[in-house]
Amino acid sequence: MTEHAIPPEHEYLRPNKKFPTVWCPGCGIGVVLGAIIRAVGRLKLDKNQVALVSGIGCSGRMAVYVDFDALHTTHGRALAFATGLKMVRPEMKVIVVMGDGDALAIGGNHFIHAARRNIDLTAIVINNFIYGMTGGQLSPTTRRGDRATTATYGHVEAPLDAARIAEAAGAAFVARSTVYHAVETERLVAQAIEKKGFALVEVLSNCHTYYGRLNKQPTPTQMLRWFRDSTIPVGAQKNGGEEKIVRGVLVDRELPEFTEEYQKLIARAQGKKTDEPLRAATGR
Repeated sequence: MTEHAIPPEHEYLRPNKKFPTVWCPGCGIGVVLGAIIRAVGRLKLDKNQVALVSGIGCSGRMAVYVDFDALHTTHGRALAFATGLKMVRPEMKVIVVMGDGDALAIGGNHFIHAARRNIDLTAIVINNFIYGMTGGQLSPTTRRGDRATTATYGHVEAPLDAARIAEAAGAAFVARSTVYHAVETERLVAQAIEKKGFALVEVLSNCHTYYGRLNKQPTPTQMLRWFRDSTIPVGAQKNGGEEKIVRGVLVDRELPEFTEEYQKLIARAQGKKTDEPLRAATGR
């Protein structure tokens, strides 16, 4: 392949990393990786002004493939590390990639408070309904009745809804898509990166190795068809009263952004005059 024929998004990948990736064949995480680098390319961002932060789990490996400033952090703490980075370098675009267990179980408290602060981070939660790397245990998003290695007779708890939690906590932008809807996912990630404030994109992804195999969908194509048939875009009619998962932009609002408000606080503490007073939290 000649140099001019290489898609420009390839410059966002580390050339010395071996491909294919460490993920299972057919895993949806690669689709999310593609959506991220294409979204960054669409926005024409300088890769030296982009940071990708990940936690532990299958999705955590994404940080080693991208040619951005990258942090591969501890389990559940990706948003805490990203918050520190954003406070020191507020001009950077900081993308945080987490799995459902990483973000909503051990990381659940960080998730709520990052949204509450409305700090300018792009949080991408790859939701495959299970712990994929450590053996197929149930996660906070495992659906009621589904099976996992720690729920061999079926899960009895209601799943957490990441999008609703982010909205209630105070996120400025909330969206949802699936790895089947790859073009839509890319568009939503680009919107989230551009949004000032805490922006969540939940991406439903297939873990056929564990979740699918334990729930009668053992192949990637079966799970992708389920994403196609079980979701609807925002505003679409429900099909025969059947409850489906809504995709698209769920929340898009203007709220005070944390790093900007913090700079005003510093100016006040230093006795500097500012024409912009701190906005009350009740303004939400």
